[in-house]
Amino acid sequence: MRIATWNVNSITARLPRLLAWLEKSGTDVLCVQETKCSDEQFPYDQLRELGYEAAVNADGRWNGVAVVSRVGLADVVRGLPGGPAYDGVQEPRAVSATCGPARVWSVYVPNGREVDHAHYAYKLDWFRALRTAVAEDAAAGRPFAVLGDFNVAPTDEDVWDPAVFEGLTHVTPAERAALGALREAGLSDVVPRPLKYDRPYTYWDYRQLCFPKNRGMRIDLVYGNAPFAKSVADAYVDREERKGKGASDHAPVVVDLDV
Repeated sequence: MRIATWNVNSITARLPRLLAWLEKSGTDVLCVQETKCSDEQFPYDQLRELGYEAAVNADGRWNGVAVVSRVGLADVVRGLPGGPAYDGVQEPRAVSATCGPARVWSVYVPNGREVDHAHYAYKLDWFRALRTAVAEDAAAGRPFAVLGDFNVAPTDEDVWDPAVFEGLTHVTPAERAALGALREAGLSDVVPRPLKYDRPYTYWDYRQLCFPKNRGMRIDLVYGNAPFAKSVADAYVDREERKGKGASDHAPVVVDLDV
């Protein structure tokens, strides 16, 4: 069973690449972030033609998440139970579903913007709510994982130059501790290092030739419970999908399960 996560940075802009990638990659379940479309604009029909159904949480703004599956879609929960609001709005940043033998959450963690910004405090609150919300699924006997854009680089090895990020979000002790709290809830990072590349980044800014220079960050993660982690047969970052015209600024992260 092949499960992947991909921040597509607008599913409508990336749709031809997304459909082609699903076909060539043989992915069974894809967790999507930053759909940037409303539920009505989501490409259900195009995905259905390839044999996929989708659970979507989107409002047409810059967030939005989905679980796309060709192995079943059940027990869908849209939103983060008990999650905080920002500016009075519960943003569409989480959706979960059971897909065949596994249960998955697709999450798009708040960016945080700046350390002294209200969005940073919101990010930490969101992480706390996420840990509480996934605790029951994490403790279950079936494979379970939280996949998505966590907007946190777990260690200094996960950014191209730690000095560049000093004092900025994505690398602060508080954010890394919030990510660590998920591990304390029984989840672990199932994408090992090194992979094909010494530093398997998943995100490269569009500006300043960051991708050609490999100035990236590893912020797209797969955190699984023990049954999920024990089933992992392979994992990789599909850097090829970050290349070329019309690419997202994130690459898909793919995990193969022996279930």
